[in-house]
Amino acid sequence: QVQLVESGGGLVQAGGSLRLSCAASGTNTRIYAMGWYRQAPGKERELVAAITNGGTTNYADFVKGRFTISRDNAKNTVNLQMNSLKPEDTGVYYCNADVRRTAYSRRYDFWGQGTQVTVSS
Repeated sequence: QVQLVESGGGLVQAGGSLRLSCAASGTNTRIYAMGWYRQAPGKERELVAAITNGGTTNYADFVKGRFTISRDNAKNTVNLQMNSLKPEDTGVYYCNADVRRTAYSRRYDFWGQGTQVTVSS
């Protein structure tokens, strides 16, 4: 099992910045990748950014050039630096842990409780 605790959400004006952090805890668990997803009202949850334990990153097109994901493997933490925020970035942001034995093994997902990000125009 993996427990994820998020922090850093809040209210910001358009053009501003926020930094989200997530700490993972659990024993005998191999976390292959960590990432952030978001869900806006009435919409499905979508990938924002993810990073593997080897440092490979994956960004949604709508955040490229504005958001940066980083990870500390030793501490099992992942951060999301969000710059140039837009009102359409508003939503609940969820930390995700992608757990698998190898890169080609079955994936097990664990989720944080979510943190609200609101961007005012």
